[in-house]
Amino acid sequence: MSERVAQSLHALQAEVIACRRCKRLVAWREDVAQKKVKRFVGEDYWGKPIPGFGDERARLLIVGLAPAAHGANRTGRMFTGDRSGDWLYRSLHKFGFANQAESVSRADGLALRDCYITAAVHCAPPQNKPTSEEKHNCASFLLQEFALFQSMRVVVALGKIGFDSTLKAFYELGLTPSEKPRFGHGAEAVLGGRIYLIASYHPSQQNTFTGRLTEPMFDAVFSRVRQLIVSN
Repeated sequence: MSERVAQSLHALQAEVIACRRCKRLVAWREDVAQKKVKRFVGEDYWGKPIPGFGDERARLLIVGLAPAAHGANRTGRMFTGDRSGDWLYRSLHKFGFANQAESVSRADGLALRDCYITAAVHCAPPQNKPTSEEKHNCASFLLQEFALFQSMRVVVALGKIGFDSTLKAFYELGLTPSEKPRFGHGAEAVLGGRIYLIASYHPSQQNTFTGRLTEPMFDAVFSRVRQLIVSN
């Protein structure tokens, strides 16, 4: 990634952090950061939008749903400090995309390798359910990230909202598949003839506690990612 592109990415991350487009999300994230929960009552919550982070030359991009109220909204980093992150970083570490298998704070030494993590929505939404307007307000950020990562070869979309937001951004960039992909765990599509999109169930507690998503299922996604990156 050139210095100019890196500067553009850093400017975009700063723009995300400063965003106040969605009144409902601003009020919610700040209220959660003030009230906290008992187990984190002694901590200072981030309480702002969460920017993407990771390797600026990444060939793998991961698109999640939105920050968790007491996870990333507390710690200030995507998938950090919650159960979904436990699953994600454990799998990324297994396949060489992270230097460690856990992420508890921005100062824990985690480094992503050839991987960048972002989300469809950058503020924690009530009940993890952003509105259509809120998703639309955040869409320009994802579009800009995709446009900046010329090295991108694989995108893993976690959950239906991440999948739909990813497809919408690719269509706007003119990177279309031969036929419209359908969401399903492990489903694949090739966009613009060069970028693989892989769908995965989100590693939320709703999916992992019920067995809808198992660890072998999740690992299989990133095993496939590693295979694609090595062969491309």
